[in-house]
Amino acid sequence: MSTRRLAPDQPATFAFTAENLAWAKDRIAKYPDGRQASAIVPLLWRAQEQQGGYVTEPMLRYLGDMLGLSYIRVYEIATFYTMFNLAPVGRHLIQVCTTTPCMLRGSDEILDACKKHIGPKPQTVYGEGLWSWMEVECLGACVNAPVVQIGKDFYEDLDGPATERLLDDLKAGRAPKPGPANGRFSSEPLGGATTLKEVKA
Repeated sequence: MSTRRLAPDQPATFAFTAENLAWAKDRIAKYPDGRQASAIVPLLWRAQEQQGGYVTEPMLRYLGDMLGLSYIRVYEIATFYTMFNLAPVGRHLIQVCTTTPCMLRGSDEILDACKKHIGPKPQTVYGEGLWSWMEVECLGACVNAPVVQIGKDFYEDLDGPATERLLDDLKAGRAPKPGPANGRFSSEPLGGATTLKEVKA
């Protein structure tokens, strides 16, 4: 894996909103005495959401002080887990899985659609802060490959045209329906269920 570093341009400060601070204190209290620092991952996740999708250097110091962790330890955690973005992202961040199952099922078509409709370079913000896309590792929905994640939603069984329709919906302000794009239900075979089809008394 390549070295991951924070963006060169950093905001001056970070602090949780009152609502997020109350949430953070509640999360920290769930850990046993002496283990409160274990809350770092959920707190980083919430802080990233508050910041608009990425972590910052003032955020890392803020969370380190809150949990009694050294700043370098928080930095190590934030740069190790790729779910934490180290630079600004678009409001619509398209995360394209390119791990083997998705690659074999056509994730290159999804990448082509992103390059065509968003912009040619990954991890770059386009459209006045609205759009960015990136390649990611396994999203855990391999049976419905290829898959993208947008926000907290997963869009599965995609191809190039389906991805273009998805992006068109987002551009038009419509909320696309998460899940399989080809009409299948959940993770059933494409032809429908083959087992557990009868209810026995």
